[in-house]
Amino acid sequence: MKALCLYFQIHQPLRLKRYRFFDIGNDHYYYDDYTNESIMRKIADECYLPANKIVLELLKTNKGKFKISYSITGIALDQLEQYAPEVIDTFKDLAKTGDVEFLAETYSHSLASLINKDEFVQQVTSHSDKIEALFGVRPSVFRNTEMIYSDEIGEMVSKMGYKAILTEGAKHILGWKSPNYLYCNAINPKLKVLMRNYKLSDDISFRFSSEGWKEWPLTTTKFVGWLNEMDDKEDLVNIFMDYETFGEHQKKESGIFEFLAHLPGEVILKSKYKFATPSELTSEFHPIAQAHVPNVISWADEERDLSAWLGNKLQDEAFRKLYALRDDVAAVNDDRIDKDWKYLQASDHFYYMCTKFASDGDVHSYFNPYSSPYDAFINYMNVLSDFQIRLKILKDGLAVDPVELQYQISQKDELIARYERELSELKN
Repeated sequence: MKALCLYFQIHQPLRLKRYRFFDIGNDHYYYDDYTNESIMRKIADECYLPANKIVLELLKTNKGKFKISYSITGIALDQLEQYAPEVIDTFKDLAKTGDVEFLAETYSHSLASLINKDEFVQQVTSHSDKIEALFGVRPSVFRNTEMIYSDEIGEMVSKMGYKAILTEGAKHILGWKSPNYLYCNAINPKLKVLMRNYKLSDDISFRFSSEGWKEWPLTTTKFVGWLNEMDDKEDLVNIFMDYETFGEHQKKESGIFEFLAHLPGEVILKSKYKFATPSELTSEFHPIAQAHVPNVISWADEERDLSAWLGNKLQDEAFRKLYALRDDVAAVNDDRIDKDWKYLQASDHFYYMCTKFASDGDVHSYFNPYSSPYDAFINYMNVLSDFQIRLKILKDGLAVDPVELQYQISQKDELIARYERELSELKN
């Protein structure tokens, strides 16, 4: 029998407050508490709570026949514990059914897998510890930040003991092959690779409420019909998306909750598919081939690469400066430093510095709290400068040379000026 895997990602960054040059050395608290609480409460009320209520009822009604999977970043869990603890309780209720799988993540929703293996391993271990403490299960399947994956990253994940990883079924990787099979890592075949069916996933997460879409309105009957039209030789379909699809990206008025409530019954009664979790897929199916991914991919934008977070000079400079501090962070072993270190690694900070003006530009603009990429860069680098001062004082017991600090700021300003010229040329 064919299998359908439903997986949802949950993440909300800790947004930084407006942090100016004159705050450096004087203000060591970096977060916009009002905005973070307001957004988390809004999404909890509009998405997490109503969606979890529907899912719990579906799990009880279709005992053993409906399965679902989640990964929740450590940063999101920290905020839920602080601002919406009742959401944590509803996820605990889901966990008790035995039909929900929680996946491992990087704690910080970070890009650590691209630059520092030790930091990557530490974050993944810390995240799995938190999932086990909250929900009583330790993850055996991994999903990297933004589904970032390569052969080398897969090998690292395998060495950590995970049996499978989720990633994007990118066309430039698969070529003529279909994402609707189980694959394995090209370096260590023990690690199974699950590929997202991006078309069917995006039909729900991006196109569901688009009245200009030729398939609108999307009903469960139509969706299950598409599943039944799949090649009989294909084994599985992976529907991976943000959980915020329900009620946040696709508003309640669009009928998205009704779609969620009716989909399992339609699949169970009228399709060739059964629901399965990622770990069940890796046990029930055999890989048909190795997934050769020599260059890093992600599930973001049309390119399915890293250009949403890295690639322009601002992003690269901020990324390099951040991870240059990793050894000092480990050396000082300070709880407040460790917490800020986790939160400053969130990939969202680099996403805000993105400069795309093509088809994905509107998406980046919609989710960006800053007026421009270099506004995001200035704010982040000001925070990072203060963080570096705190590190230096704790590590060396010395005050920071103001002349050295001013030189660092002037270097940053020179980078911004150069980038503004390039940005203007690109727009023209």
